[in-house]
Amino acid sequence: MPQPLLTSALKEWAVTVDALTDGTTIVLLRKGGIREPGGAFAIAHSPVWLYPTYEHQKPHLLKPDYADQVQAVQSGWHPEAVAIQAWADITHRFEVSEAVVIEALLPFQIWNAAFVSERLKWKPRSPLSVLLLRVYALPQAHLIPYRAEYGGCKSWIDLEINLSIDDAKPVLTDTGYSQQAEAIAQIIQQLR
Repeated sequence: MPQPLLTSALKEWAVTVDALTDGTTIVLLRKGGIREPGGAFAIAHSPVWLYPTYEHQKPHLLKPDYADQVQAVQSGWHPEAVAIQAWADITHRFEVSEAVVIEALLPFQIWNAAFVSERLKWKPRSPLSVLLLRVYALPQAHLIPYRAEYGGCKSWIDLEINLSIDDAKPVLTDTGYSQQAEAIAQIIQQLR
């Protein structure tokens, strides 16, 4: 039976999308883009496509193995076509304001302590959203044309094309995903 079509996408650094897609991490940290409704991050859709962005990646906020993967691009640059390689269910959301909690999650993420500090200091009255994503990789990426509507500092976009999730496979086993999600939830509950 064919799977449903998705059109909603969550924008994230390309290096992060790659790490999610290869099963290196299940964690995203979000406060929301400059153009978010109400100035805060909200889960607008799930499941979603993972839409890679390049312009605002900051290698100095990533662990060394990931910093080396970032392509430097000029402000305003975007690819002519974007490779959509995976979709995800957002299975958990935790609101966290304590640095000690986010720092305890460093082994589960690709960012470094400087990223954690920067994110917590930006809009300090707003909590940081810790999202856990169950990711499904496509056997072959969908290559879609870039559109001006996809640009800008916003988390969510609607792709102007219907893409099928047929034949996508989970990047982690059920057990592997559950073990990581439970370990992260336990850390957050113990340190709050």
